[in-house]
Amino acid sequence: MDEFLANIRSVLITTPARWLSLAQTLPSELLERKPEPGEWSAVECLSHLIDTDRVFNFRIQCFLTGEDFPAFNPNVEGSPVSARSIQDLAAEFSTLRTTSLKSLETLSAADLDRRARHAELGPVTLRQMLNEWAAHDLMHTVQAERALMQPLIDEAGPWQRYFLDHWVERPGVNHRREK
Repeated sequence: MDEFLANIRSVLITTPARWLSLAQTLPSELLERKPEPGEWSAVECLSHLIDTDRVFNFRIQCFLTGEDFPAFNPNVEGSPVSARSIQDLAAEFSTLRTTSLKSLETLSAADLDRRARHAELGPVTLRQMLNEWAAHDLMHTVQAERALMQPLIDEAGPWQRYFLDHWVERPGVNHRREK
């Protein structure tokens, strides 16, 4: 496998295991907690990753067949957060990602320069989209972990200052910001 593709795969393969671990270990109340109104909880981040895994897999096929593809607006086209358990969602994500990784394994270094037209962004290469996919995975994992951190930071007392870059200010929470 091409080194670039191996690096992308190495990022993408870690995400399902992380979610399975979170789902099996953390209480659902923490996973469902939004850091603040209008921001996603960890469960909402996982639901979005399920939606986008389907989108990225579809886009790979578009590049291979020379088709253009539409933009994806998660606020319009995303699935509503399911009443299913976080464990079921994590298992679904793991299954979807296994399928997506199989699609990734069919690619060659020559495929990376294939072009398609994204409805919003214009011409893009498969290499660019694969970079975006891996970065997207990491971004939403960080976002989920930031949501999980909030109640811990709120009660960290003088250590709160070490988390200022990650702390969401919310009404009714004492933000001592101790130095």
